[in-house]
Amino acid sequence: MSYRDKTRVICIGDRKIGGGNPILIQSMTNTKTEDVAATVSQIRELEAAGCDIIRCATPTMEAAQALKEIKKQISIPIVADIHFDYRLAIAAIENGADKIRINPGNIGGADRLEAVVSKAKERNIPIRVGVNSGSLEKDILNKYGRVTAEGIVESALDKVRMIEKLNYENMVISIKSSDVPMCVEAHERIAECTDYPLHVGITESGTLYSGNIKSAIGLGIILNKGIGNTIRVSLTGEPVEEIRSAKMILKTLGLRKSGITVVSCPTCGRTKIDLIGLANKVEKMVQKYDNLNIKVAVMGCVVNGPGEAREADIGIAGGDGEGLLIKKGEVVKKLPESQLLEVLESELANWGR
Repeated sequence: MSYRDKTRVICIGDRKIGGGNPILIQSMTNTKTEDVAATVSQIRELEAAGCDIIRCATPTMEAAQALKEIKKQISIPIVADIHFDYRLAIAAIENGADKIRINPGNIGGADRLEAVVSKAKERNIPIRVGVNSGSLEKDILNKYGRVTAEGIVESALDKVRMIEKLNYENMVISIKSSDVPMCVEAHERIAECTDYPLHVGITESGTLYSGNIKSAIGLGIILNKGIGNTIRVSLTGEPVEEIRSAKMILKTLGLRKSGITVVSCPTCGRTKIDLIGLANKVEKMVQKYDNLNIKVAVMGCVVNGPGEAREADIGIAGGDGEGLLIKKGEVVKKLPESQLLEVLESELANWGR
């Protein structure tokens, strides 16, 4: 049994994490939460892409109050992200937040933390205890001499104990670092000494290019060790890209079964079609068929295309201004290049009928 299967079950709205439940994908809006229309629009786009839980920055009382209207218009749980002002955490809960994210160390003192926990307890709202490597306390930095995995874990567990002393255990732990090896080590350490569900991510991982590489390596290692109950791929870019990347990481590890897997060959001198453009269009197009658990191949030439696509359920292979539609390695139709994408999408839309 993996670490994730042994964690306690925590309910976030109508979703469950921990205890062997599926690993849920999260993202965070980059709109002003006070702008209800813009925030709802972005959340709906993320929902359609496969987001399971959404987090919204809550830096003002107006943002906390906006959660009430936002929640009415979306179908996934909403998490309020609060720093420093305990009153915002209380207001977020009162306005329907399904979970709050706080750092108990910067919420304003023991009495204010108690007020937040009391409100969460009243409505049985889980608290995500978040600690990043960049926000460690001075005493922990002095103890270890620098930022370390041990220090990150110690800081997180100190915060957990602060809430446990208030007789509340409805918590999710998040420990993040932009240093991948350190982040992996910290998760290995904390998984050994707690049964709270873990929210996993590589913080401040970077742009679409570097962030995807760091997240795929870091999350891949951590998840493959059986650690992690919910994930966010943090990217400097459009939030919907975070969902696409998270889905691919989970599917590659065999932790999510639904959704189409696209395989495509590298370009070479035999390629006479726009393989790069075609492969990108196919990858984007198949996102709407998340109910299909099949493999789609996009091949650049008819020399090796049918053979290379043999293990795929369906595929296309380019020629000189034309291409082939292939099923299970067998050529079933020759088409003009301009019709390849359209015919492939028609096949997917009618798959299994």
